[in-house]
Amino acid sequence: MRALDIGATGMLAQQMHVEVTANNLANMTTTGFKQRSPAFVDLLYQTVDQPGMPTSDAGTLSPSGMQLGLGVRPGAVYRLHEQGPVKRTESEMDLALIGDGFFQIDLPDGRTAYTRDGTFQVNENGEMVTIQGHLLQPGITVPDNAVNIDINESGEVWVKIRGQAALQNLGQLELATFINPPGLEAIGNNLLVETNASGTPTTGVPNEENFARILQGALEQSNVNAVEEITNLITAQRAYEMNSQVVSTAGEMMQTTSQLR
Repeated sequence: MRALDIGATGMLAQQMHVEVTANNLANMTTTGFKQRSPAFVDLLYQTVDQPGMPTSDAGTLSPSGMQLGLGVRPGAVYRLHEQGPVKRTESEMDLALIGDGFFQIDLPDGRTAYTRDGTFQVNENGEMVTIQGHLLQPGITVPDNAVNIDINESGEVWVKIRGQAALQNLGQLELATFINPPGLEAIGNNLLVETNASGTPTTGVPNEENFARILQGALEQSNVNAVEEITNLITAQRAYEMNSQVVSTAGEMMQTTSQLR
């Protein structure tokens, strides 16, 4: 009986839907997190009667045929890269991106990672780093006698040095964009890396065409919508229950058949 296997595929699909929703809800307060959404595809079909098959010697054709589906499977889990809300922190090292683009981060293995998390700090050498200690790229080093850091919307980093009237330019931040941001691979710690699906990065200066502007003293929050996620959770739960009912009904039908005398 196909219904047993079909119902089981539906239950497995909805189980994964709940897992994706749970991850979204768990990251509601994760800086720069982007909501994930599952996509499902139907499985292969068993063709009993081919559509367009002749049904008589008079040349009549079957208009639809007969194809029996075998269930569903997860097709993809993709990120939704809509802008998240911005929260003011007043910390001069917190940077929010308003628009498209990613900060570039040097990983210990030599790769470049990309992130929307602008929670930066200064390490023992005065270099701007992530909260995991990974260097921001291009590198910015803050002198130990700096008393104020100002980062404008275009990513220029200025500091006031103790005892000096003029501001000192420490460098220029750059951002990276991708033709297909959902194709980036998440590696944890709010970091993404390039893949064949994402395409190669295009780098540029913030606040120019196609690149986000920088807002100092603020952080981009998760774009997860709690109401939407709870609705998705209820929908997945109900779909799971209905598929389990299909399995139960198919089992009862097989039991009835086995009891025939």
